[in-house]
Amino acid sequence: MNQVELRKTQISDLDILFDYQADDEAGYMAAFVSNTWKDRDAYIAKWEKFLMDDSINSWTILHNGAIAGSIGTWVMDGEIQITYGIGKQFWGRGLATTAIELFLMDMDTRPLYGRAASDNIRSIKILEKAGFKKTGIDRGFALARNAEIEELIFRLDS
Repeated sequence: MNQVELRKTQISDLDILFDYQADDEAGYMAAFVSNTWKDRDAYIAKWEKFLMDDSINSWTILHNGAIAGSIGTWVMDGEIQITYGIGKQFWGRGLATTAIELFLMDMDTRPLYGRAASDNIRSIKILEKAGFKKTGIDRGFALARNAEIEELIFRLDS
């Protein structure tokens, strides 16, 4: 059984979601992390505020009832960005693809933007399967890699 559900992120989810995002391999794949990505207390405090902010749309991804990751949107430079992450033990099961499909059924704001490190082939394929089209390339300092890297920019219009 491969049941995937989304529910609004709750404060009680944050410890598990922190562990997923603080994983070294997950951080490397995400590349662009906050300067407190390894600080549990800072993460929890930040997310407690985020969960009260109407401009941040955050959902927890459940796989057969277990917390598998998160998905949501946030605004960067006036553009609504999709963000998602899956706990490493759940990788390779199609959960991110399914979660994005479910999320987009209720999220009708367009355009919607997504970004992925240019070498994060899984994330690129997930965005493309969801209908996002590559619209540009950016370069920036990726804290999790301690280097400037290339990032692909995607856009979903319909």
